[in-house]
Amino acid sequence: MRAAKPDHPELLQHLDLLKIEIDGAIASVRLNRPAKRNALSDPLIAQLHSCFLNLPDSVRAIVLSGEGEHFCAGLDLSELSGHSVAGGIAHSRFWHAAFDQIQFGRAPVVAVLRGAVVGGGLELASATHIRVAEDSTIYALPEGQRGLFVGGGGSARVPRLIGFSRMADMMLTGRVLDADEGQLAGLSQYRVAEGQGMAKAMELARRVAENAPMSNFAVMHALPRIADMSQSDGLFVESLVAAIAQAEPAAKDRMRAFLEGRARKVGKP
Repeated sequence: MRAAKPDHPELLQHLDLLKIEIDGAIASVRLNRPAKRNALSDPLIAQLHSCFLNLPDSVRAIVLSGEGEHFCAGLDLSELSGHSVAGGIAHSRFWHAAFDQIQFGRAPVVAVLRGAVVGGGLELASATHIRVAEDSTIYALPEGQRGLFVGGGGSARVPRLIGFSRMADMMLTGRVLDADEGQLAGLSQYRVAEGQGMAKAMELARRVAENAPMSNFAVMHALPRIADMSQSDGLFVESLVAAIAQAEPAAKDRMRAFLEGRARKVGKP
C-alpha cells in the first residue's frame, strides 16, 4: 500500500544536506551537517520533506541517522530571529509538513540516536516509528530556557511517548535525560552500545521490510489515529482496517504459508 506522493526519485541525488543510500527495500537517510551537530536549517527541513516524499516505490523501510557524533541538536537558531508572528506560524507549519511526511509517509522509519537529540532533534525523532539509542544519547527540550515553545510537532508527539508531565519537566527545568533514562521514559525502544545503533537499526528495518505492505501501512496510518478516537469509534475503525488488511492477496499468501508450516515462527530470526 503506497501513500500518495510524486514519483521523482531522481530528485534525491540533488539533496546535498542528506546522505541517501538505497539498497533494495531499505533506504538509509543521514542528516549531513556534522559541523553544526546536524542542526535543522530551513534548507535541511525542505530536503527532508522532499526526500521522504520522493523515495522510490521499492523502499519498504527507512533508517534515519545523523552524520558524525550527534543525531540532531535541534533548530538552527540563526534562522529564527527575523520571524514575525505570521512568519513564525508559517515556519512551524513548514516543519509540520516535513515531519508528517516522515510519520505518515510510505514506509516505517527506524531512527539511530546518538549524542544530542535536542529540541527539534527530539521532535524529529518522535516522528519516526522505532528508535534505537546508543550510550551517548542525551535528550533535552531547552526551548523554555530560550523563551521559545516547541514548533515542530513536539507538543503533539512527545507526550504520546513519555507523558505530559515528563515533557513539562524537561521544558520548564531544562532537565536532560541520558540514554537509559530516555529508554525508561519511552523515548527509545532499543538500547545498544556506542557504535552499534546502525547495525541494530538495519536489522530491524530488514524485518519491517518483510511485512506485508498493507500491514505496515495500517500500523503507520491507522494505529495513531485510532489511539486518538473514543473507544467505540476506534473499535469500529479497527474492524474496517483489519478487514481490509486480511483481504489483501499478500495476507492470504502469508496465512497459507503459516498454516502449511512454511512461515517463520514467532521469535525466530
